[in-house]
Amino acid sequence: MLIWTSTTVIGVSTVQARFTVRASRPTTAIRALLALLCSLATHHCYTKPASAALLAVSENRRRVAATAVGGNPRHSLRPSITRTRITTSFGSSRHFHQSSFETTSRRFSMSSTKHNNDNDVAAQARQARLFRRTPLIYSTTLSELCQKDVYLKLDCLQASGSFKDRGMAHLCWTLRQKQNCHKLICSSGGNAGLAVATVGRQLGMTVQVVVPTTTKAMVVQKLQSLGAEVTIHGEHWNAADALARQWVEQDPEASYISPYDNPLLWTGHSTLIDEIIQDLKELVPPPKSSSDDATTKVTTPTIGTLILSVGGGGLLCGALEGLERHSSQGSDDSRHQDSTTTTTATTTKTLVLAAETMGASSFGQALEAGKLVRLSSIDSIATSLGALEVTPVALQRATQTDAPYRVQSALCTDAEAVHACVQLAQDHRLLVEPACGAALAVAYSERLRQQYLLSPNNNVVQGPIVIEVCGGSGVNIDLLTQWKKESGV
Repeated sequence: MLIWTSTTVIGVSTVQARFTVRASRPTTAIRALLALLCSLATHHCYTKPASAALLAVSENRRRVAATAVGGNPRHSLRPSITRTRITTSFGSSRHFHQSSFETTSRRFSMSSTKHNNDNDVAAQARQARLFRRTPLIYSTTLSELCQKDVYLKLDCLQASGSFKDRGMAHLCWTLRQKQNCHKLICSSGGNAGLAVATVGRQLGMTVQVVVPTTTKAMVVQKLQSLGAEVTIHGEHWNAADALARQWVEQDPEASYISPYDNPLLWTGHSTLIDEIIQDLKELVPPPKSSSDDATTKVTTPTIGTLILSVGGGGLLCGALEGLERHSSQGSDDSRHQDSTTTTTATTTKTLVLAAETMGASSFGQALEAGKLVRLSSIDSIATSLGALEVTPVALQRATQTDAPYRVQSALCTDAEAVHACVQLAQDHRLLVEPACGAALAVAYSERLRQQYLLSPNNNVVQGPIVIEVCGGSGVNIDLLTQWKKESGV
């Protein structure tokens, strides 16, 4: 038995971690512990594992196959029983979590908590482990800044490094199983291509990715390491996309993969709402109702405010689809109440803040104009947001008057986005791109926080704030330092 204790692990607050490894041989225990520690750094958890994230890496393929835990006291990780056992416990002033998971010395695998859901969206892709259920953690720092509970949805812990695994998993699985497709051609600024390459590799599909010249060299290298054929073309994503479409027209065996404009993508992305709502119901007490009279009851939504970044609009479309679906399920549930009840329930709408940098604000300008707006160029450090024009469905869904949400644009500067990335690294030991920093800036920036979250004129919705930490693979410590200098942070 090998015991290792650390008091330097920091998630939402300082915690103590105790690792107990039991194995048939001492060398097996040591290898298991070393694999655990090495895997922490593999997933952008530097120095101190963010939110006490526990990751496991398979020896034979070095593919991260794990789920992070933290913040949610009811999350547990329980794979199959084999001969190496690792037991951990984490404690903090606000949350306490105990978990255990067991691995083999030959291959590490992990499955997330089982949840009963009769209408599990993208169930086949999830069962095939093409994307992960990611943790929802409480942020003490942001909760204090925003004066209400703030939770972070850590989709930066997906295998490719971003939320795009969700949609790509559902789309690629559907193409492979239902259309017998074996070849994918994708245009991408980087993250979508990485998601396609990650999922396509698991499905045994050939992947070609066309990226613009603004794509970082480290992203190109990651794509190639996943077996994708990479072509660099054009000054922005739209030029790369034109070439990808041309290739698909010339190759009848290939399927075109848009980084954001496909209904299957949106449905896959909507699974993040399923997970958020399920976790919040466990973490947050039921909201109190306020009655204006004997027949009217007003309740707050499970998600008070949802903050996410917008590039081409795929993530936004998926989030709104998920909110719509859960609103409909709630309506169906209310029909089964006692028929003698005369109370009419009214639920306030979730506020969705669609964040962009000012130099890549195709959605914000479209929302203000009431029609699609095509930018002449992308002038932002957040190159992953670099779509000159959003999908029309994003604008259509965002402007629905009868929807269970209301969408508002939130624009930040490049400096505010980078500053948010730096703060996230300091507070939660996670590295993300400035594209993700745009959403984080709404809470971290005093200017934006006052404008969108604290202003009484903004009709802020009661209920917790959830920030989608969409991630991004084009980041490391050197790049973050460079962005700080360039933006004057």
